[in-house]
Amino acid sequence: MIIEEINILRQHGWQYIPDPQKAEVPAPFRGRPEIQVGMSLDTQNALVDLCPVEAIGMNPLSIDLGKCYFCGECAMAYPQAIRFTNDHRLASNVRQRLIVAEGDTRGIELDPDKIRKEITAMFGRSLKLRQISAAGENSHEAELNACGNVNFDMGRYGIEFVASPRHADGIVITGPISQNMAEATEICYEAVPDPKIVVLVGSDAISGGIFAGSGALNRSFLNKVSIDLYVPGNPPHPLTFINGILALSRSRS
Repeated sequence: MIIEEINILRQHGWQYIPDPQKAEVPAPFRGRPEIQVGMSLDTQNALVDLCPVEAIGMNPLSIDLGKCYFCGECAMAYPQAIRFTNDHRLASNVRQRLIVAEGDTRGIELDPDKIRKEITAMFGRSLKLRQISAAGENSHEAELNACGNVNFDMGRYGIEFVASPRHADGIVITGPISQNMAEATEICYEAVPDPKIVVLVGSDAISGGIFAGSGALNRSFLNKVSIDLYVPGNPPHPLTFINGILALSRSRS
């Protein structure tokens, strides 16, 4: 048991993170992918066929992180074409920025011009969020819970999850939004005072993930509201969520 703990410490370092905004996540974490330029048409077609959630597209060859489950099968099957870096800063407020094309090695960022002024004006020092598990499978919810533990300590920035939407400044949705959670999600949103933010966490929430197109889903609510932040991953790392929220609420555009 002691040997196992020593191995964990050797691999991950000290578990407490002094500054989440400067922290790095070691391997084997899979973060932002990079795609080599000039893959043959046969390789591109094989990659498209390999992905179970249709996250890989062509013209140009690309990976949509809003759909990607970060399973790594594409990189393991074609390491000469795709590799996953340990860059955990994956969140953006622009859906299109989650699509990583071949040859693109830039980090994923928020567009400061798309951030509503009231977000930074009102939530820059304190942000309370109501999390909604809209048919989630608990892994995303577990990682969000970890954001507030002693290691990541999101509360040091005044960011916390609360029990009631009436005490919240916005909602954080996990899960693909099933039929039986669609109305509850909308009711929860309406109960949050204005101005309010909407955050989608995980591939299932962003795109429906592996459940996309299922008759068991009802994602119409997302067509009625503006999404302020997309946090990809399956599930996202706590640092991905924390840094995404900080970039959204503390931007000085």
